[in-house]
Amino acid sequence: MPLAATTPTLGYAWRTLSVVSLASVLTGLGGSAINVALPEIARETGADATAASWILLGYQLTTTVLMVVFGRLADLFGRRRMYLLGLATYTAAALLAGLAPNPWLVVAMRVVQAAGAAMLLTNSAALVSDAFPRERLGEGMGVYVASFSIAGLIGPTLGGVLAESLGWRWVFWFNVPIGLICLLWGSLTLRRTAPDRRDGGLDGPGSLLVLLTLGGLLLALSEFTRLGWGHPLVLGGAVLFLLGLPLFVLRERRAPHPVVDMSLFREPSFAFGSLASFLNAVARMGMVFLVALYFQAVRGDDPVQAGLKVLPLAVAAMTASVISGFLQRRFGARTLAVAGAATTTCGLAVMMAVMSTTMPYAAVAAGLVLIGLGSGVFLPANNTAILDGLPSSRLGIVNAMRLMLQNTGNVVGTGMVLSILVAPLPAALHQQVFAGTLGLLSGEAVGQLVTGYRWALGTMAAVSVLTVLTCLARRRAT
Repeated sequence: MPLAATTPTLGYAWRTLSVVSLASVLTGLGGSAINVALPEIARETGADATAASWILLGYQLTTTVLMVVFGRLADLFGRRRMYLLGLATYTAAALLAGLAPNPWLVVAMRVVQAAGAAMLLTNSAALVSDAFPRERLGEGMGVYVASFSIAGLIGPTLGGVLAESLGWRWVFWFNVPIGLICLLWGSLTLRRTAPDRRDGGLDGPGSLLVLLTLGGLLLALSEFTRLGWGHPLVLGGAVLFLLGLPLFVLRERRAPHPVVDMSLFREPSFAFGSLASFLNAVARMGMVFLVALYFQAVRGDDPVQAGLKVLPLAVAAMTASVISGFLQRRFGARTLAVAGAATTTCGLAVMMAVMSTTMPYAAVAAGLVLIGLGSGVFLPANNTAILDGLPSSRLGIVNAMRLMLQNTGNVVGTGMVLSILVAPLPAALHQQVFAGTLGLLSGEAVGQLVTGYRWALGTMAAVSVLTVLTCLARRRAT
């Protein structure tokens, strides 16, 4: 079959966007549904606090570590091939996760599912950037980011309904028919393009160092509140991170085909944009999970009720994402990124201020709307600012690096928030938090959990302020 021409045409661009957006809805639905259904999964599988948290953390860590590897492979062997393989892997792993007989096999299948998601995520924005004409890229990126908001809109309620009515296994199994539809549509739509092997090669040692460094950091962050900093497992994770980070930097400076191309950080747009992406992910990561868990563990709601109560965030994010692409023509991507980060900060501050055992839902909804509007504006604007103007041969690896740093923020943010959240509670009660049954115990325990919520939201708000400052620094530097 002849290879596709490299000149973007608008018809093909929108068809490509439909493939990418459908797959983004698929992966987004899976993540947001599990955020709400996690207490049900923990109860039904008998997962302790560690296993329950690693159902989330294992997925995020694996996605982060493999993203740059698959970005390099996509540049070498073609984004179409990598994208379709990712869809097949994600769908098969979802089927097997629903068949898992115990929580740690669920974690294992989530790791395999994360490998498929990494193939998809590392290529999604690159496919959109490569397909759209430069002057229309903002619109395409806005719709692409909005697809995650659509998943965020449907996923929490869907996860609650499936877990409550059909059982936790269907939280995974519903992915299978959607995945097969995505695979068929992608096979028919995406064009084969000529891969660029001029700068080929993989950095195996660098990829291993990413795994050890991030894995060590995540292990320490997720377990120190339960085990204490003096526990060998926590100390070992901290040592892995502290030793692995400088070794990774030294390796990448000398590697012929580095996992992270350090030279890109000399460009202010990429350096500040990637840092802003990392900080924004730390600040907002897990918001759906936090709010859904609050209503189940503190208020005693069922998964369906909790899922419905997080909808304002997704509605606001979807609306802002679609509008953001058109606003970029008027105000510019960098300006909108500042505005989006500032709005997210305001939403987190509102949530922290009203957090209590009896906070009115109107106040919760207002905070969620602000966070959703901010995220919906920031993400497409920041993505456009980083990717616009890059040559096609570099889109895969640059987008993978951007996503790796963003997902590193997801991993760090999740580990940090989960640890801070349960820090005021005795270790014996941590499992009740993740099972959503803490509200059945004493009022003192619930009060301690609310204190943990205030600490977590305050930390997220402080990190969001750093995101605003980073975006302002980029505007001045560029």
